Amino acid sequence: MSDGFSNIFGRINPVGGNRKSTAGSPIFTARVNSIILCSEDEGYDENGQDASIGFIFFSNPTSNSPSQKNLARPLFPFQKYYPLINELVYLIGLPSTDINDKPAALTYYYFAPINVWGSNHHNAIPDEIFTDQSPDYQKQDYVTVGSGVARHVTDGSTEIDLGYTFQERLDLRTLQPYEGDYILEGRWGNSIRFGSTVLNGIPSNNWSDSGVNGDPITIIRNGQYKQEGVDPWVPIVEDINQDSGSIYLTSTQKISITPPTVSYNSYSTQPTAINEYVEPQVIINSGRLVFNSFQDHVLLSSKKSVGLNAVESVNIDTPKTVIQSKEVYLGGKEATEPVLKGDATIAELSDLVQELISLGLAMQFVVHPAFAPVTTILPDFIIKLNQINANLLTKTKSTYSKTL
Repeated sequence: MSDGFSNIFGRINPVGGNRKSTAGSPIFTARVNSIILCSEDEGYDENGQDASIGFIFFSNPTSNSPSQKNLARPLFPFQKYYPLINELVYLIGLPSTDINDKPAALTYYYFAPINVWGSNHHNAIPDEIFTDQSPDYQKQDYVTVGSGVARHVTDGSTEIDLGYTFQERLDLRTLQPYEGDYILEGRWGNSIRFGSTVLNGIPSNNWSDSGVNGDPITIIRNGQYKQEGVDPWVPIVEDINQDSGSIYLTSTQKISITPPTVSYNSYSTQPTAINEYVEPQVIINSGRLVFNSFQDHVLLSSKKSVGLNAVESVNIDTPKTVIQSKEVYLGGKEATEPVLKGDATIAELSDLVQELISLGLAMQFVVHPAFAPVTTILPDFIIKLNQINANLLTKTKSTYSKTL
């Protein structure tokens, strides 16, 4: 075990090493002892308060001694990828903010964490590993694979100090790369893949059943699914049906998504299913989707149609509903009868009822034996007609009720 670690870390330059950059400033490896992320962290006030966020205190990689607290800043202003405690970083000495008064003064800046274990979750190494003083139960987490060393945690335990809130998750896996991929991975199963179709790729993936090699695809994923029976250090491939949330931007790929319901019965010519379509499309998939506009409109437009599918219902809650269309079909695509105009229909029916009431009132004064059976029922008939007319004006239109 110790030989494997010496092969890896024996080549690391300690603090104060003599390796030089092209600018003549030292480049060396250091261990992260702590990092400033908020006002409660040590060193926040002394190093510029909010301007110090991202600063690390570091030491020689073979030591984790708090007494060796040197300071380093993040090198890139546009990239916020801060290391964890016990991760290793490369440092370089570059000009400080006093460059005008002290041209020779240097400040240490750090690059991203060194990819020691090839893990997107963390690449920390306990200081005991360097001195080979770690207990036997922890040593078994570090195994020799080929000519190198890999971390394979099989007992479900982790004892590495990574910070105040960062808890190691042993089930998170790095993404499987394919030729030409550009992958950005977070520490928690969130990622962006700028990839392409990979016919007959090994291992296979879920987006290369159509098109040709090199057809672009972009996959944004938030939340990695769990694959039973696979070791956590084995790379994983995205799965749109199991990942917590995904956005797929395709060009020629068929994406094997399984919607909760698919029905195109309202169409005379049904659209191509989303899992069979091989033209450019964008698929958004998650446990819940929310499109919210806090100031202006939400606008949906399509050259062909906007299809809505739901297992239970399609609900619309709004003070006003406006439908501007030449044709409205209710009951199915085969419907041929037009929809009645609400106000106009009620007005016509009300006029009809009023005429019947007037006729009934007039008939009450007709004196003839042939009309005797009719005149006896006219009072009740007129009362009923008045009630129908009142209902036409008050109960036939759609209304909003808080009791519904």
